[in-house]
Amino acid sequence: MATKMSTALIVDDMHTDLMILTSYLENLGWRVISAASGEEALSYLSNNKPDIVFLDVVLPGRSGFEICRTIKTQTETQKIPVVMCSTKNTDMDRFWGLKQGADLYLSKPVNRNDFIDVMQKLIG
Repeated sequence: MATKMSTALIVDDMHTDLMILTSYLENLGWRVISAASGEEALSYLSNNKPDIVFLDVVLPGRSGFEICRTIKTQTETQKIPVVMCSTKNTDMDRFWGLKQGADLYLSKPVNRNDFIDVMQKLIG
């Protein structure tokens, strides 16, 4: 599915969730970069442009909602697809994530079939 070794940035402070998404992506031929906080993610994004960002909502420091809004309002990063991934999965959480600019919202634990559907929608 990925061409020229596409890169995904996963922003999550939970090791288990990070490993699940990493294995899904690596199985599809993606290179994975991880960040444990929003600040770390924004620092990475200031010099790199991944093909997609997976963003947890609950992070140390700034929330994933804030980080998503920052990514989507900066000219250099606004076109990068952002997928919110969270255990916070009420309709209001989904609504708020999409309102911040997220392209899609996945509930944790992320199901492999849902993940593949998301990748096909956003990357093709």
